[in-house]
Amino acid sequence: MFTGIVEGTGEVIGVDDADGGRRLRLCHGFDAVAEGQSISVSGACLTVERHDDDWFEVFLAEETVEKTYLGSVAIGDAVNLERAMPAEGRFDGHVVQGHVDGVATVEAVERVGDDWRFTFGLPDDLRRYVVSKGSIALDGISLTVAALDDDAGTVSVAIIPTTYDLTTLSEKAAGDPVHVEVDVVAKYVERLV
Repeated sequence: MFTGIVEGTGEVIGVDDADGGRRLRLCHGFDAVAEGQSISVSGACLTVERHDDDWFEVFLAEETVEKTYLGSVAIGDAVNLERAMPAEGRFDGHVVQGHVDGVATVEAVERVGDDWRFTFGLPDDLRRYVVSKGSIALDGISLTVAALDDDAGTVSVAIIPTTYDLTTLSEKAAGDPVHVEVDVVAKYVERLV
């Protein structure tokens, strides 16, 4: 489990398209990683297969390639990174599983004083799980829904300078993809009702 509090960004330094999936090599700024460790890569929970002091490799199964935009990242691209939350860890964001529900598109980026307002076009099948002032994870970042426009099918979030500077949002522009993970509680409620 993750909290959506991104620890930093990494860079894609290797790509190997293979039968049945894709392997990525990512540089990181963590003090250490371990084989078998779960790491959220722009919101997708992936498992460390190999590593060295400043890089690790993950394998993307066909399902991951199909459900995410990681099948199209290239060498030099930046990704958000977060290690799984330890049992005794501090819980600062919201429950983020690292199970990408779909891909949204950046519709607009607007500077508002010291902050930014990002608007995203949501996939039709995910809109019912998003509520105003609720939680949403975008590229693995725990965010609060600032506004929801059901008619336009968009969601807007306010981005503070720290989040803008420490994540890949600073590199996003209209038309760019972002991973969406809706609040898992909404999916459980739907299933129970």
